[in-house]
Amino acid sequence: MKLNTIKSVGRSDFVNMGPIRLRQPLPTQQIEIVDPFILLHHYGPYKINEKNNPFDLGPHPHRGFEPVTFLVQGEQLHRDSLGNESIVKAGDVQWTTAGRGIIHAEGPTKELVKKGGVIEGIQLWLNLPAEKKMMQANYQHAKHEDFRVVTSDDGKVETRVIAGEFNETYGRITTQTAVNTLIIDAKVEGTQTIKYSNSQQGMLYLLKGKVKVNGNTGLELDKNQIIQFHQDGEGFSIEAEANSLLLFLSGEPFNEPVATYGPYVMNNQTEIMEAMRDYQMGKMGFLPAN
Repeated sequence: MKLNTIKSVGRSDFVNMGPIRLRQPLPTQQIEIVDPFILLHHYGPYKINEKNNPFDLGPHPHRGFEPVTFLVQGEQLHRDSLGNESIVKAGDVQWTTAGRGIIHAEGPTKELVKKGGVIEGIQLWLNLPAEKKMMQANYQHAKHEDFRVVTSDDGKVETRVIAGEFNETYGRITTQTAVNTLIIDAKVEGTQTIKYSNSQQGMLYLLKGKVKVNGNTGLELDKNQIIQFHQDGEGFSIEAEANSLLLFLSGEPFNEPVATYGPYVMNNQTEIMEAMRDYQMGKMGFLPAN
């Protein structure tokens, strides 16, 4: 098997987003976009209690893309203008297709805030192609225990297939575009080879631990944490040098212009202005603050 060569390696430095301090490995000066992936935020681990709860995000709109949350620790309450309300627990994934517009709110559950605890997760913005930006909004919540798992030959690496396909194992999430999403839990000295189509752009993000990729490139927490691959092979290999958790993403690039402003991802500034107008006119629905 020919391994994909590495296009770029980047850090996951902290940025300030209002009262929240979180890691932003994408976009950065080194890696602006990995089409169709627009943004990747790694929030936490935060200690949450009644005196400290900065991650309670009130109702806000989205249009033109798919905001996806991978919850690593804690509990979050999701509510949206479609009428969905669900408690997302550690290991769960919530996959929102904003399409023409949705309003949602999320934050630690009241129970977590009251008893105190830790919250950590990944927020991913997955672009939609122009032909689907105004599709009907949708919400999917998949539980940790329901994901199919591929175990490495050495028994030390478990790969949860969230969306797409890996080793003829398919994800629970229904996708609008050709993407693969894997959560890789690797114990020390565990090895695994991840195959995917070279028609897709791929990237690997380290949440914790330390791994060697393709035998010679290291990822380690608080050092380099993200790799973007060239489309010149059939996949990549990992070897865990410590107990590690990784997120792998790959997708067919759209090669379309991208215009972003706040919570909107469209193809041009006119569409951004239309999104702002439609939200103000109530065309994305309604969601009470509490």
